[in-house]
Amino acid sequence: MKLPAFVSDRRLWAITALGFVSGLPLALSGFTLKQWLTEGHASLEAIGLTANIGLSYTLKFLWSPLLDQARPPFGLARFGQRRGWLLLVQPPLALAIAGLAGCDAAVAPGLAILAAAVIAFLSATQDIAIDAWRIEAFDQRMQGAALAGYVWGYRLAMLVSGAGVIAAVGLVGWHAALGGVAVLAALGVVVTLLADEPPAPVRAVAGGWWARGVASVRAPLADFLSRPGAAPILAYVALFNLGEAMAGAMLAPFYRYLGFDRAAVAVAIGPFSLAATMSGIAVGGALVARIGLPRALISTGFVQMGAMALYVVLSATPGDHAVLYGTVVSEAFVQGLASAAFLAYLSGLCRPGFAASQYALLSSVAPLASHTVGGFSGFIAVRTGWGWFYALAMLAALPAMLLMLFILRRYPPGAHAGRQ
Repeated sequence: MKLPAFVSDRRLWAITALGFVSGLPLALSGFTLKQWLTEGHASLEAIGLTANIGLSYTLKFLWSPLLDQARPPFGLARFGQRRGWLLLVQPPLALAIAGLAGCDAAVAPGLAILAAAVIAFLSATQDIAIDAWRIEAFDQRMQGAALAGYVWGYRLAMLVSGAGVIAAVGLVGWHAALGGVAVLAALGVVVTLLADEPPAPVRAVAGGWWARGVASVRAPLADFLSRPGAAPILAYVALFNLGEAMAGAMLAPFYRYLGFDRAAVAVAIGPFSLAATMSGIAVGGALVARIGLPRALISTGFVQMGAMALYVVLSATPGDHAVLYGTVVSEAFVQGLASAAFLAYLSGLCRPGFAASQYALLSSVAPLASHTVGGFSGFIAVRTGWGWFYALAMLAALPAMLLMLFILRRYPPGAHAGRQ
């Protein structure tokens, strides 16, 4: 009896495990860190500024050519190009997480934020190598299955380092809970050693590694910028997450202000939120296929924008657990809907031959608002109060939607898409 592909193909198990390793650090420099700082009574301004930590994920395309063109140092090249770079990055990443676990957010919040910034940089570098491993290890027919395995591993890891850590704090404290994540991150070395190195990629650019690295960034970028509508498209991509960036940056202190304890927060952002997000992604993908990408972009975008009004309702009902859970689950589902259409749009912008590079560039632009404007959310919340803050966050999504209407009218998919 023939086993299903997921059971018989060890590469799918490997990419799922690598997805788990990849997802662990994200919450540590995001919501989990904000929750820790909130309990340590850090200022709203300091908590808001943690949004800038994620700039490493936004700017990772700047050093990604190094991992393509340069051989891994310290003798690690014998493990291959992709695994060699992973084995270089993963041990210091685990040590950085252990360093974060040794910090005291109440006494020295700046040190904790610095450790989280180091984690974000190493994590972004690890993501570059894992993405390259996935693309090269699977043929086109298997990319969908590979991505599904990666996403499920990634989401499970975020659940562990997010809700899992917050729930464990009540039993073992912050230091031990974060130390457990460091141990899990260290297992990434084992996963990498067990994974097979994919075939070496064909070097399309002649010359030394520096020349190849410069060309690998310049060529796909020049190709994209030469298209009609490139500027408004990039503006839309950069502004798409602006409302969510403002809203998400302040959720930890917002929940605490409303009187929700750590256990309630862990339940709210835990498995039900995860299930809602994954369901939203599945429904959003089906919606794109059923009604077409343009209509799906508009409908899901405006629904996502409207769903943020639930936070305004939540601000008027402090301590109401039913409203909290309903808000978080509904917003997670709607965010999955919109993300499915948005990612489908980004994929359609990539030209064959430049698909990996252009997708990396676009995916770096996408969270730009989260890691720049999102850093000012604490200052805004202090001056407006929570109800008005979330009303402004909802309105902040409007510029992207207006740009999308303009783009679909002037440069509809097919006119500006990279596929020719």
